[in-house]
Amino acid sequence: MASGLRDGMTRSQLVRGALACAAAAAASAFAPARAGEHEATMTMHTRPIPSSGESLPVIGCGTYVGFDQAPGSGGYAQLEGVVAALLDGGGKVLDSSPMYGRAEQTTGELLASNGRRREAFLATKVWTRGRREGIEQMEASLRLLRTDRIDLMQIHNLVDWRVHLPTLREWKDRGRIRYLGITHYTSSAYAEVEAVLRAERLDFLQIDYSIDDREAERRLLPLAAERGVAVLVNRPFGGGGLLRRLASKPMPTWARDVGCASWAQVLLKFVLAQPAVTCVIPGTSRREHMEDNLGAGRGTIPPRAFWGGKIDSIVG
Repeated sequence: MASGLRDGMTRSQLVRGALACAAAAAASAFAPARAGEHEATMTMHTRPIPSSGESLPVIGCGTYVGFDQAPGSGGYAQLEGVVAALLDGGGKVLDSSPMYGRAEQTTGELLASNGRRREAFLATKVWTRGRREGIEQMEASLRLLRTDRIDLMQIHNLVDWRVHLPTLREWKDRGRIRYLGITHYTSSAYAEVEAVLRAERLDFLQIDYSIDDREAERRLLPLAAERGVAVLVNRPFGGGGLLRRLASKPMPTWARDVGCASWAQVLLKFVLAQPAVTCVIPGTSRREHMEDNLGAGRGTIPPRAFWGGKIDSIVG
């Protein structure tokens, strides 16, 4: 079973193997390359989910704001190209939530119309209080996403997590979800996130992490690695402000030497330099941005040591 431990392997062996694979992938990918060189044909890097060993492509797509579109609108029409670009480019993860307006429904409609549900790794969240209310919300997510099983169900921002976690474990045992996890987006909650990580067995943690918001690397990323928890990273562009500021700056030579064709790829490769990170899920509603983001998951991913003297030049 994909979401269970492999035969004959303990959880600790899987964790060590997953981290070794991630570190090896980052090291082997560190070879100078010209920006855009064979980018379209290079294979997307993958990293293992520690609790199972299943591989995930390192770049996915978040649906916050961008997928909250009504059918018939110009924004909705663009999203078919976004999903096609993600799947054609070797990505899989589509992350949504009931709090994202129409995003779940839009995602379900797009995957139903293109017939590519089996290629996608669908992640969503429970975001309410009360056991019955949580079950009703998750049932609604299944209907909206037009699927009989969700790959990853997460407790959004730890809302009523003690109530929802037993339900998620039950749903996982029944095969209604494949993995379970928690999310948060603000460092003020990291102490509680850390406490839950230490106390509970989880498959995934989703947090914000970027070159100008590095709080997660102090304790949460090392702890996730120690506990064998896969990490999804949202807001890799610092909420968009940093990317807008960088737009007017020329790309440094070192960025192009490691295969970055855009500032977005620089920021994503910085996040992927952390071996504990399994997949980055920048949100977008434009196909060209999705294609550009995917480029960060191919070719060179410089290791953490590479970024030492370069961070200040980017965020300064």
